[in-house]
Amino acid sequence: MKKTLVILFAATLGLAACNNYKKGPGGLMYTIHKTEGKDKIVEGDIIKINAIQKTEKDSVTSSTYDIQQPAVFPVSKKQWAGDISDALMLLAEGDSATFKIDLDSMAKYSNQPKPATQKDKYMVFTVKIEKVMHKAKGEADSTFQKKATEFFQKDFQATVAKHKAAEGGKIKKFIEENKLKVQTTASGLQYVITAPGDAQRATPTDTLMVNYTGKLLTKKSDGKESIFDTSIEKVAKESGKFNPMAKYGPRPFTIGRAIPGFDEGLKLIGKGGKITLIIPSSLAYGEGGMPQGGITPFSPLAFEVEITDIKKPTGAPVAAPVMTAPTAKK
Repeated sequence: MKKTLVILFAATLGLAACNNYKKGPGGLMYTIHKTEGKDKIVEGDIIKINAIQKTEKDSVTSSTYDIQQPAVFPVSKKQWAGDISDALMLLAEGDSATFKIDLDSMAKYSNQPKPATQKDKYMVFTVKIEKVMHKAKGEADSTFQKKATEFFQKDFQATVAKHKAAEGGKIKKFIEENKLKVQTTASGLQYVITAPGDAQRATPTDTLMVNYTGKLLTKKSDGKESIFDTSIEKVAKESGKFNPMAKYGPRPFTIGRAIPGFDEGLKLIGKGGKITLIIPSSLAYGEGGMPQGGITPFSPLAFEVEITDIKKPTGAPVAAPVMTAPTAKK
């Protein structure tokens, strides 16, 4: 409930801001929703921030609220007038705002062409500054870095503990909301077989051609599923995860090359089989998560999986496939 209220509040702020933007340098547009009157952010400060990134048509492209993990980073020197650092320096701890960053200015000053598929003029951010660590006057860099590191490590561990405590509830809620009649293996993997496929089961030397969609068990702020990867083009486009450079369609896997829960699930069905997997974090990315994929520590995952083919080795060694997801657990 608390998360929902926060997201609704952020969305309301963004809506109210539509006709109240002020003009900043470099095409920057901004509106400050709330200010605590504290010292403004300066270059070199380390901040903790919640942010929702949207298109001009109000479509959410990323949100720290969705993954329940604020971002922490040092504020860098601005690269051009009106960039994100310039925007953040208008704020202080406790402040919230909406920024519109000019994409043409970004392309011009970053020397990176604006993608041909990008039709918007602006990238829109609604942000809340949760914490600011200021470097004191005359304070040594090493002292400041040590202080900030200790603070944010402690803060992160508290967040991780919350994720760990919430995992069981997330799994139970997901199963109940989707009315799944699951079976559970000795490892803790829960699954529903919707089509068993043929009698053949994969062996470690086989290459499996697999269609899959992986998602978090909690929904996004817009009410849609939190899909983090898929081999299906239509799903990728609908979820905002489409990559024009990716090759969609069944992808090759071999047993032992993915996270344990995914591997175990592949062994339960044959060619033509379909299965829903609910994978606890202990069989996925565990306490480390996979930050680059938006998977926080102790995140349980769900996969919709279909094996379209099982290919036997032809005598020559089978090269390990290059996989974008799910990657091998380390």
